[in-house]
Amino acid sequence: MNRMRKATLLILVALAVAAALGVAGWRLYRAAQPVELALYFHPFVGPEPLVLNESRYPNPGGEGRFKVRDFQFFLSNIRLVSATGAYAESDSYHLVRFDDAEPAFGIVLHDVPRRNYQRIEFGIGVDAAANKSLAQRGDLDPNGRMAWTWEVGYKFVLFEGTLVRGNASVPLVYHVGFEENYRLIATELHRDPLDSRPARLDFRVDILRLFQGSTTVDMAALPSVKFDRADAALLARNFAAMVTPMWPDAAGQPDGAR
Repeated sequence: MNRMRKATLLILVALAVAAALGVAGWRLYRAAQPVELALYFHPFVGPEPLVLNESRYPNPGGEGRFKVRDFQFFLSNIRLVSATGAYAESDSYHLVRFDDAEPAFGIVLHDVPRRNYQRIEFGIGVDAAANKSLAQRGDLDPNGRMAWTWEVGYKFVLFEGTLVRGNASVPLVYHVGFEENYRLIATELHRDPLDSRPARLDFRVDILRLFQGSTTVDMAALPSVKFDRADAALLARNFAAMVTPMWPDAAGQPDGAR
């Protein structure tokens, strides 16, 4: 059955239900149907929207300015929580990346039950069970760029760029993994995300939070993090605050988005 025939059948079923139930019943029927919820992640460096490949951002802990060539991270185990139940996305492993012309990275949650959700939860990184597995689930790829080549497991956050100090340029490479650095984030919702049309939630991803937080990082002193667990833990403590909600402004647009 092609898409047009499916769409026609759905319309006929909806009309039959409307005729059988009447206006009030139709409203109840519609309210009971699951919906799609879009999540949008907007990249920033501090107060500025991310611009790739420009040495425009001050070194948080010292001299010089840095540019971002590549930034991506795993976001996993998305869950919506209400007083009457929870929705958990299956195979919930997304590689959030900002390397094209799109101003935000989007994830669409399908078949979300209509409830009054008060909280959204997700992890930065990959949980221990999936991190030890070679199974491909969601965006997990044991042969992909975000997989380690020296052990089973994934890079949770990847940042690559350059620090410029005077006439000198220093490569910046931060690949943060290890199971102990998985971070579960819970955010209270100030409004029901299903009330908007279309249903959506927006988040700010502040790359600067990798280097400013419980510890401020001088990129010149620490230009690379890969295999050292102590250095990786330092950045992981910081990136726990990297993703925060953006609430709509008076015009209904996410505050600060491009």
